[in-house]
Amino acid sequence: MAKTIMVQGTCSNAGKSVLAAALCRIFRQDGYKTAPFKSQNMALNSFVTADGLEMGRAQAMQAEAAGILPDVRMNPILLKPTSDTGSQVIVNGRPVGTRTARAYWTEKQALRPVVQAAFDSLAAEHDVIVIEGAGSPAEINLKRDDFVNMGLAAMLDAPVVLVGDIDRGGVFASLYGTVKLLEPDEQSRIKGLIINKFRGDAGILRPGLGTLEELTGKPVLGVVPFAPLDLDDEDSLSVRLDTHTASGQLDIVAVRLPHLSNFTDFSAFSRVPGVSLRYAERPGQLGSADLVILPGTKSTLADLKWLRESGMEAKIMQLHAAGTPVAGVCGGYQMLGRRLCDPEGQEGGGELRGLGLLPVETVFRAEKTTVQARGEVLPQEGFWGALSGAATEGYEIHMGETALSGDAQPFQLLRRGAETVPDGCVSGSVFGTYLHGVFDSPGFLRRLTRVLAERRGLALGAVPPDPAQYREAQYDKLAALVRDALDMEKLYRILEGDASV
Repeated sequence: MAKTIMVQGTCSNAGKSVLAAALCRIFRQDGYKTAPFKSQNMALNSFVTADGLEMGRAQAMQAEAAGILPDVRMNPILLKPTSDTGSQVIVNGRPVGTRTARAYWTEKQALRPVVQAAFDSLAAEHDVIVIEGAGSPAEINLKRDDFVNMGLAAMLDAPVVLVGDIDRGGVFASLYGTVKLLEPDEQSRIKGLIINKFRGDAGILRPGLGTLEELTGKPVLGVVPFAPLDLDDEDSLSVRLDTHTASGQLDIVAVRLPHLSNFTDFSAFSRVPGVSLRYAERPGQLGSADLVILPGTKSTLADLKWLRESGMEAKIMQLHAAGTPVAGVCGGYQMLGRRLCDPEGQEGGGELRGLGLLPVETVFRAEKTTVQARGEVLPQEGFWGALSGAATEGYEIHMGETALSGDAQPFQLLRRGAETVPDGCVSGSVFGTYLHGVFDSPGFLRRLTRVLAERRGLALGAVPPDPAQYREAQYDKLAALVRDALDMEKLYRILEGDASV
């Protein structure tokens, strides 16, 4: 059975996901067969495995850091918020319905065996399991029947390291308060404290670290410095989404929808020299974009209403009329069509007019498409002609069926295993696709940015790095940073169950 170590945090976005990824890479470097595990994840950034199952993207990133393929057992329960009070519940990679927070709370204990079975199966195949908690273990209103934080640590008899985010301020109070709000048996599971995202001279912290250790009775394992590493983010707290100003020659703008999902689809743009990626949530922030992207969303109809009521739709239409190209991915593709219908009430029912930039109509159905795919852009004429034949790769996650009308042209052909299907639509300077990750395809990205640059009379000489090599380099940088910052000898003693720590 695998050894375990659990990373919990004093709050959301304390850096649990990234530190768990760092430990996955470190243990892999040190010769251990390692896997990540998070019993329950609430996030709109998800990933589709090779066998067509949906899981949290953070655990997919951690699996990549560990050098293994993402596996739905690493995240057996995924909650994808559809509103302020409800989420789609995904169990072992398949949706089982939408629940209000209260309804899920009353039903969730039935999922405890699912969590245990997924962990046991992973643990039987690996040397080390790096477990990630969710939010904070000190959310005392949620502690009853918990199997995400300390409840999970007890289930799995896992030692815990507690992470605090100093970048937000108040890190000493948050670490001390979290420890002291826990029951004595829960406190005893915490084997060390980590201060994360520090900027400046760590020597200034030393007096406080000593006092913190005295007050909590827990050793400080290290202070991890802030570093601008480029790793997939888990949720809407990502600092990427706060980028509103252009810094490159080409200005790519993604609309920050209220229920924005899989925003990591666009990160590849920021790796192209001379190209900047930013997010807009008000019409004035769209500016003079070189490309406007409508991203995916978990609530397409609600976000389409927001687009209309906020004035964003009018501004996008104005830019389009002036020649600005527009692209849509998944829910964004659906919005670009003429009509969206929800006869089964998957998104609350009803019908809405789309932006009308693509000759397609979407009908929402209960069945969810989750599949990896490879594609090739069909021969194009006009604006997107240079994309013809470009290879693409990614995955689909959607509940809508989109039909092209009349002589509308699909954007590409996708190969889903032995099946080949048309995908998306293109009309003039607008295209839409269901393929998440399409911009991560190197050849496609190079051609797309070249088209946009030539339209502006620019020459982008440099090419983006190879995605796989780039990600591997980021994981190695992360591992080196964390290895240098933490007391690794003490961490390994925690992993081995040394009671003296």
